[in-house]
Amino acid sequence: MNKIIVAGSLHYDIMLAAHHRPEKGETVMGSGCSYKFGGKGGNQAVAAARAGVPVSFIGAVGDDAQGEFLLAALREAGVDSTSVAILAGQPSGMSVAISDAEGDYGAVVVSNANLHIDAAAVGEEVWRDAGLLVLQNEVPPRVNLQLAQQAKQRGIAVCINAAPARDIEPELAECVQLLIVNAVEARDMCQIAVNDLASACEAAQALAQRFPQVIVTAGEHGLALCEQGSNAFSIAAIPVKLVSTHGAGDCFVGVLSQSLLAGCRLVEAANNANQAAAAHVSRPLPV
Repeated sequence: MNKIIVAGSLHYDIMLAAHHRPEKGETVMGSGCSYKFGGKGGNQAVAAARAGVPVSFIGAVGDDAQGEFLLAALREAGVDSTSVAILAGQPSGMSVAISDAEGDYGAVVVSNANLHIDAAAVGEEVWRDAGLLVLQNEVPPRVNLQLAQQAKQRGIAVCINAAPARDIEPELAECVQLLIVNAVEARDMCQIAVNDLASACEAAQALAQRFPQVIVTAGEHGLALCEQGSNAFSIAAIPVKLVSTHGAGDCFVGVLSQSLLAGCRLVEAANNANQAAAAHVSRPLPV
């Protein structure tokens, strides 16, 4: 059990920098533009691979220049892309994100090829030596369910980063060992507003009634974690000078996954991921 499988989205990201994000009907003059590899699935796979673990990726791109860019970025990071389908006639997924002067961002995602991942076409070889399957919510629910069921049948642990927020059907929940959500996603799943570490612990405790292990990230406050049958507890954020929050959650999930596969307990893995995310948000965005 020496590799991670990440299944999910790949997006060609257009990154814009501006003083603030536009209001309805407003035109804002930007200060920078860059093009980068993205998608929650892709970002988490790359973060895990860079943390030092073999990673295989399940996904789909179009037969376009953006798809070639995304595949090249996976390979450059050391991620096995043999299970990424290249779909004729389909455009690759993309997003446009605006980062403001305070380091926060907003984004619009167009899924395109990510909506057409065929879980049934995944070959048996991709499951060999896998110890963890990592999922997110940027692909259709049927894809996550089919892959999670296949992983469970093989005794492979399943982690889902339930972002963006949506209901997790009972059949999928039965396969999940670890749930990772941010404050908004936690609120949507358990109706507990998360605005500090105490409320993050409350939400983690509530969600641990449904999932064996839960992590609730609470932005600048830190995170809470809970294992079923135990009390939740928190880990404070590491003070840094914020540059941009873009991709921080994906960095967290990737490093956490690598640490878990390396044999770390959940709290140790969460500490490692917390440190990695702090370093990530304090780095300048590419220009």
